[in-house]
Amino acid sequence: MQTPSSGLRTLTIVIAIVMGLVLLIGGIWLAVLGGSWYYIIAGLFFIATAILLRKLNSSALIVYAALVLGTVVWGLWEVGSDFFALAPRLDILGVFGLWLLIPAVTRGFDAKNAKIALSGTLAITIAVMVYSIFNDPQEIRGTLTSNQPTPAAIEGIADGDWPAYGRTQSGLRYSPLTQINEKNVKDLKVAWEYHTKDFKTDKDSGETTNQVTPIKIGNSMYICTTHQKLVSLDPSTGKEKWVFDPQLKADHTFQHLTCRGVSYYDAANTTGFAASLQSKKSASAECPRKVILPVNDGRIVAVNADTGKACSDFGRNGEVDLQKDMPFPYPGGYIPTSPPVVTGTTIIIAGSTTDNYSTEEPSGVIRGYDVNTGALLWVFDTGAEDPNKIPGPGQTYVQNSPNAWAPLAYDAKLDIVYVPTGVGTPDIWGGNRTELHERYANSMLAINATTGKLVWHFQTTHHDLWDMDVPSQPTLADIQDKNGQTVPAIYVLTKTGNAFVLDRRNGQAIVPITEKPVPQTIKRGPQTKGERYSPTQPFSDFDLAPKEKLTDKQMWGATMFDQLICRVSFHKLNYDGIYTPPSENGTLVFPGNLGVFEWGGMSVNPDRQIAVMNPIGLPFVSRLIPEDPNRPKTAKGAGTEAGVQPMYGVPYGVEISAFLSPFGLPCKQPAWGYVAGVDLKTHNVAWKRRIGTIRDSLPGIPLPPFKMGVPMLGGSISTAGNVMFLGGTQDNYIRAINVSNGDELWKGRLPAGGQATPMTYESNGKQYVVIMAGGHGSFGTKMGDSLVAYALPN
Repeated sequence: MQTPSSGLRTLTIVIAIVMGLVLLIGGIWLAVLGGSWYYIIAGLFFIATAILLRKLNSSALIVYAALVLGTVVWGLWEVGSDFFALAPRLDILGVFGLWLLIPAVTRGFDAKNAKIALSGTLAITIAVMVYSIFNDPQEIRGTLTSNQPTPAAIEGIADGDWPAYGRTQSGLRYSPLTQINEKNVKDLKVAWEYHTKDFKTDKDSGETTNQVTPIKIGNSMYICTTHQKLVSLDPSTGKEKWVFDPQLKADHTFQHLTCRGVSYYDAANTTGFAASLQSKKSASAECPRKVILPVNDGRIVAVNADTGKACSDFGRNGEVDLQKDMPFPYPGGYIPTSPPVVTGTTIIIAGSTTDNYSTEEPSGVIRGYDVNTGALLWVFDTGAEDPNKIPGPGQTYVQNSPNAWAPLAYDAKLDIVYVPTGVGTPDIWGGNRTELHERYANSMLAINATTGKLVWHFQTTHHDLWDMDVPSQPTLADIQDKNGQTVPAIYVLTKTGNAFVLDRRNGQAIVPITEKPVPQTIKRGPQTKGERYSPTQPFSDFDLAPKEKLTDKQMWGATMFDQLICRVSFHKLNYDGIYTPPSENGTLVFPGNLGVFEWGGMSVNPDRQIAVMNPIGLPFVSRLIPEDPNRPKTAKGAGTEAGVQPMYGVPYGVEISAFLSPFGLPCKQPAWGYVAGVDLKTHNVAWKRRIGTIRDSLPGIPLPPFKMGVPMLGGSISTAGNVMFLGGTQDNYIRAINVSNGDELWKGRLPAGGQATPMTYESNGKQYVVIMAGGHGSFGTKMGDSLVAYALPN
């Protein structure tokens, strides 16, 4: 008759054999692909443990102890003292080691000394894990200079206001307010909360979100909602003043449904953020102060900032049709998602086009409209031989020309608008693109804001096949060069992680830029038909991307088993570093489609000559799908930026997905998101810290709030109070970070995902910090409708 102890021992033997065989078979597969031999060795040790345990031999525990100790040494050699990287290598081993110490497992033979050896090895493992919590090799723990000179005033902007998307149209995202500072920010409480009552519906796109950064001028705050309703609020109380509804016509085929913000114009203040040029025409008597609202169905609307009524003397009944003269003008094909630049004379607007749908798409043209009448003043069509040519009767703009979906920036003194562009769709195959079509793709364009004429341009990626748009509003800051001279700089953040620093007058490099060779071959699977590759790509000496290409050492999982699968998957993909060509076999894209930088940009304190930012790093897989000539054409639009995308008109479709394990976890080890502080005098990263937990990624599972470093969508701001504020993370928090060293000072729980950039302002003598918690459909955070404001207690 089998005793309970022998039954438990039999179960232990079976578990050890099963785990051993899985590791052995998977390990052989991995080794054949060129990966680590560790899993073969581990599988043999598990099997040896099972055999010795079956023979009632105490050496079973010694063998297992050797496996655990060897794994600790191997793990430290591969990834150093990185807690989250070590965890999948040691978690199963630790649990099974504790199981072996159960008396019932070893009853019937003398295992005292063997248990001591195994216990000692497990104690070493625990000590290493505890040590790794406090000694993270991925973090940089330096300090930025903490002396804060008196913040310089900005002409035309009250210290307590935030009148444009980036506070200034130069995109600094920095406030001189100090009432909330590093010493008291821990005391922040919710001051008020406004509910838009505008939620995602079943008819809406999967990419539905509210990414708005409010603007605040005087005693009014303005926001746009998910469906682009324009709302005016009292900034002291959050009480609604008025709502303007543009009657958005949207459906599920829209690739995006979002609003990042609105723009403001005051005819009495055309300095500072507005412009240096006074309009030659008299200001609108009906709307001397107006809010410019971008609407996702292809319109801009001018609304009286005081009454909430459409400006009837602007365009047609207050709106301008951005679909006019567009090729293939289908609903959702051209979407203005970012607030326009507004000068003393001109509204400058661009928009996004549907990624990877077809070769018959609208143009990515940039246009300037009269700020008072809405009349078209100039165009810059990025795919045209003469980009400034306005289409005549029966003519259209150039189809599929590179678009500019991110926010623009403006230098009022130079009267130059800076336009970040992307690639002309389809994105992932470019064999049909001409030199003219790619001339202004993936570039920073410096355009005269009054005439639309090009001043200079700089291309950040040549012949883009990876969706490496210039994704964020550039930042304009005056910095000191190596000779101590003050230079008007522009910071161009890219998805690749390169931060190109240029003289904004002429586009000349301030920080060195080098053209380097990049991968040219597809090593696994068939070669891509009709494609070509750029032999080199530009790289900046100021770079927040990982310094070395990925290896299977960085592959991850919840356990050693899914980590093994991720290692096998890694070796099966084409990957030879950044810019590895897309392939039918599947190519690992890292930095991935979300990029190192997204639309959040960075925040610059010009007085201290420092910057803070929140880079991310999450690999994606791009797999080309040969075209089936018999496939039926789907409805216009894609409705998503992930999954299978058709790319009609070229030889391939494409499937784009995050590189995930079978459990749905990223195959690359954390961190996937950081905050960083940079000294702009040297462009060295002074500190870099993980940010965010997976608390809201696995609902219902009681996980400890370890700071893992999670992906983000949203930007940061900073203040003269030495505080950086940001949301954006996959856990629903807004955080305050010490600008000098990256320490977390405070966090506030949000009612939904905060995939937006916060802002700060002063009203009636009190400083507030406000963020939109609207969630993000495709990012997977909780959807909501809350605009939340925080302040210090009275």
